[in-house]
Amino acid sequence: MTSTTSNNAFKYAELFLSTTPPRASRHQLARPRLSLKDERFRDHLIIVVQAPPGFGKTSLIGQWRREYLAHGAAVAWVIADGSDDPHRFLHCLVLAVRAGCGRPAFGRHLLEGSGTKLGELEGMTAWLTEVSQSSLDLVLIVDEADRLSSANLSALNYLLHNATPNLRIVVGARSGIDAAVGDLMNYGQCLLLGPEDLRFRMDETMALVRNRFGSKIDADTAARLHEVTDGWPLGLQIVMSAMERTNDARAAIASVTSGIGGKDDNFVGGLLSNLAREDADFLVQISVVDVIHPELCRSLTGLDDAPQVLARLVRDTPVFVAGDDSEWVRLHNLARDALRSRLATMPEAQRIELHVRAFRWLAANGMIQEAARHAHSAGQHEIAYDLAEQCLFEAMTTQGHQDTVLGWLELLPETELNKRPRLRLAAAWALALSERPAEAESLVQGLLANSDADAALRYECALIVSGAAFYADDPDRCMALLEPWMASPPLRDPRLLQMHANRLAVLAILAGDPAKGRRHIQMAAGAESGQVYRYGARWGCFIVGFSYLWEGQVLLAEDVLRPALESADTNLGRRHPLCCMIASLLAAALYEQDRLDEASGLLANRLDVLERAGTPETIMLGYRTVSRIAAVKGIEHRALDLLEVLNAVGVARDLPRLCVTSLVEQIRLHAARFRSETCRALVQRIDDIVTDNLSLHGPLWQNGIQFIQSLAHAYTAIAAQDWQRAFDALRQTGQLAETLKLGRWRIEIMALRAFVMDRKGEKARPLLLEAMNLAQAFGLSRVFFDAHPGLGDWMQRVAEDEGAGTRIPRIVRPPLERPLSAPRAVPSMMLTPKEREVLENLARNLSNKEIAQAMQVGEETVKWHLKNLFYKLDAGTRKHAVRRAQLLGLLEGLE
Repeated sequence: MTSTTSNNAFKYAELFLSTTPPRASRHQLARPRLSLKDERFRDHLIIVVQAPPGFGKTSLIGQWRREYLAHGAAVAWVIADGSDDPHRFLHCLVLAVRAGCGRPAFGRHLLEGSGTKLGELEGMTAWLTEVSQSSLDLVLIVDEADRLSSANLSALNYLLHNATPNLRIVVGARSGIDAAVGDLMNYGQCLLLGPEDLRFRMDETMALVRNRFGSKIDADTAARLHEVTDGWPLGLQIVMSAMERTNDARAAIASVTSGIGGKDDNFVGGLLSNLAREDADFLVQISVVDVIHPELCRSLTGLDDAPQVLARLVRDTPVFVAGDDSEWVRLHNLARDALRSRLATMPEAQRIELHVRAFRWLAANGMIQEAARHAHSAGQHEIAYDLAEQCLFEAMTTQGHQDTVLGWLELLPETELNKRPRLRLAAAWALALSERPAEAESLVQGLLANSDADAALRYECALIVSGAAFYADDPDRCMALLEPWMASPPLRDPRLLQMHANRLAVLAILAGDPAKGRRHIQMAAGAESGQVYRYGARWGCFIVGFSYLWEGQVLLAEDVLRPALESADTNLGRRHPLCCMIASLLAAALYEQDRLDEASGLLANRLDVLERAGTPETIMLGYRTVSRIAAVKGIEHRALDLLEVLNAVGVARDLPRLCVTSLVEQIRLHAARFRSETCRALVQRIDDIVTDNLSLHGPLWQNGIQFIQSLAHAYTAIAAQDWQRAFDALRQTGQLAETLKLGRWRIEIMALRAFVMDRKGEKARPLLLEAMNLAQAFGLSRVFFDAHPGLGDWMQRVAEDEGAGTRIPRIVRPPLERPLSAPRAVPSMMLTPKEREVLENLARNLSNKEIAQAMQVGEETVKWHLKNLFYKLDAGTRKHAVRRAQLLGLLEGLE
């Protein structure tokens, strides 16, 4: 008898381990879109989280457990195992309710009475019956459900299909559950979350980094971390752990992604060492390609069962990125680079054979661009050039694969380029839309020298060289090159029609007529060319957003640019030049609305792309935005450093307007603190640059540079507190802003004029109120504080005098370090309010007498509550009770 009791005690002790929830990491980030507060979770009593290893299923379910507890639900947690005993699974369910809900008597007859003789489904029915008859609002969590035996999986399926009204069920698994709940999903009773739902988004990665490292890691490094990990939760944890071990975060990222064989090769090396040799070799071989298909794997490896091997590895290893409805997958960046390092150690003949197999399969399946790259790697250069000629022109002009074309330009001998006109045309386009416009014009001259060039080709060459002039910040030459074609362009090709509309729109904006620019884009959209030429349509959205930003209409700009950026990031990649340029405009619009963190996140790890492939306006906006964000957060030295970088970019790309913009922004910062000598020296540099370059450009460029120069003189006069000279300079600047229809600047200059008039002792309040009214209409929150701190303070006082109807922009200050929180008992059905209060005081190491004084009750009452706490938490001491409560998620704030 004693032996039987001992065996039962050991068995139940073992099962208690399966009903204990894991402890949450102190760095875990609660993601709002995956919170139970989100609308999509509200009407589903069954939630299944199914994803490969490393996607944070258990962490997410643990987050939900704490949310359920906070809302007063009782939560039972079960970690599934591979046992084939249905009674063991039933006993786990009973003990989970006892441990998680503080109900020691729950399911007694199922464990100790006649219930032990019930059949599999009878036992589940009895468990459901007892749940339904209890007063519990119960949540059952079954983690690692893929480990269940077929019998126990059937039992879980029975629970899912017969859940009582007071029972919610959450299931976590690697695979296999979606088939069981297919009918429940069809009827809207079950919600299935997959890998793409669990993958971190950029803003979530940045929040995670801030939560873990505070201000030690900048936004660029956080964005780089997101890109190398694809937002994969396990990958993020691996790299962040490496970052904690070094003072150089970027070096830590590089060390983890650099390949195999080094001391940091813990992840992929450990993964491969745990795989069968055949599986490891399989992964190394298929890493030769960027995208992976089951049949491509068969061709690469020569294995008839390659599709089955791939499916198994996708399911069981955490290194693949798989779409929801596609056979195509790819390797995670972290794993791909490391596997390719191993691939490089293979004998050269084997590597060449892999490239040959890859290019033959890809070419046969219409993937010409990828096939060309593998043909070149295999040494079959002539075939590679033929394939490249077939695809690169479309890749550049209709898909925007600029980096691909520039990469091929480095590989192509000049003789091959000269005898392949379409390759030459593609290269000219790629060079024109970059920091190399002179090379683009050189390639175009060779194309025009051909006597066979028809009107369409000559017109496209005009588009290329005018685009190169635009990137070289020469709008007057851009207009002159396109002018012969404006009256009668060859517009039969929808691609050229969209390009023509885009170019006309840009020139209209630069000439001071943004509404006319939008009209050009609308006419092209009406001709439905956007459906045919999607890349050109993306440029159209960029130009429309630019036109609104030019006018200062930041709310309308955001409405256009945000969906355009989301679509472009998805289809082109976050660091594609066009995506970075759209992000620059959107970040400027968000900054003006005082949404600093969003603006900073948009520009993270993108400025270097803007430097080499951005238009002058997007480079200026990008650097101006990040420097102003740094200044607003009180990091003036960082703001000045960023402006010096902008000046260096202007020198490197021979764009003097960038240099002048950098100097004007520096003057603005110094004028805010009345540093008159510094401003005087900087404005002299601006005057020298303008004098050297003014005669080299036409009126469009001259108007823009003179506006900036005049603004610099106004700020310099304000810094010297020479109010009359500042007023005269502002009047001239305002006239230029009116001519160019620079709406945001017009409002700033109007407010600065009022500020200067007030300092002169003149009546200025009506002018300031008009500026404030316009800023409110346009959504401009930062314009007054950015113009001058004194102006911002005056605006706030006026707004308070005018009443609540006037919008007051808030001042953003550097975030303070978060203090450690005090112990807090999480609301739940398990503990009464008084018991939670006693638990909190217990966690503060208060004695019974001190707890009684804090709660204003007698010591005997405290002892009674303590007795109940020990019973419910199955604890023997005060310290044990606190730790048990913390383990069960009933107590927070002890970290």
